[in-house]
Amino acid sequence: MSESGPMVLLIEDEIPMRRFLRAALASESYRLVEAGTARDGLAEATSRNPDLILLDLGLPDADGIEVTRRLREWNTKPIIVLSARGQERDKIDALDAGADDYLTKPFSVPELLARMRVALRHAARQAGVEEPIFNTGDLVIDRGRRVVMVRGEEVHLTPTEYRLLLALAQHAGRVLTHRQLLREVWGPGRTGQDHYLRVYMAQLRAKIERFPARPEYLRTEPGVGYRLQEGD
Repeated sequence: MSESGPMVLLIEDEIPMRRFLRAALASESYRLVEAGTARDGLAEATSRNPDLILLDLGLPDADGIEVTRRLREWNTKPIIVLSARGQERDKIDALDAGADDYLTKPFSVPELLARMRVALRHAARQAGVEEPIFNTGDLVIDRGRRVVMVRGEEVHLTPTEYRLLLALAQHAGRVLTHRQLLREVWGPGRTGQDHYLRVYMAQLRAKIERFPARPEYLRTEPGVGYRLQEGD
């Protein structure tokens, strides 16, 4: 086990899953702390201050969504939910409670590791001074000049399209629910009006994506929300 890699807190009651993740993370030099209950997980989060938290929803003493809410009362570190629940409502509730990402069991180790790298990279950006220029692939957002470039050409966006793109870029790699995006872009009074979001997302894709029907950057999480794909 690495003495200097990021510390990961795994809150998971299933022993085979803990054993599986222990081996996967050790090979990538993560330092792993394990907890089998919500109570122990919250205690470890308080005492250890891990860099990232992997959280199962089906804990024996509390629901993982409630644990997420309690963590978010004081902890800003990334939380990736791991769960056998595949319902859209569970994903939305977890993300709205403050989780950064959501993986449905069974999942592949490469996918988990990629999501962890993105979450840690995002946390590092948030902890420091956010760079004025964001870029991934052929997409460049110059926040200082309010200029968006795609494949070397400037793209002209409306103020609403720009706010939507900026909201996604500020959380690049993370899933943002419909409610979260509506609140950030249109304000709290519009959180139930998903049609606004669909219309503007279609317009934004038409201007940014090479093939809007097969988006490279503005990815849909069916029934949940959207994610700005960030290069791994």
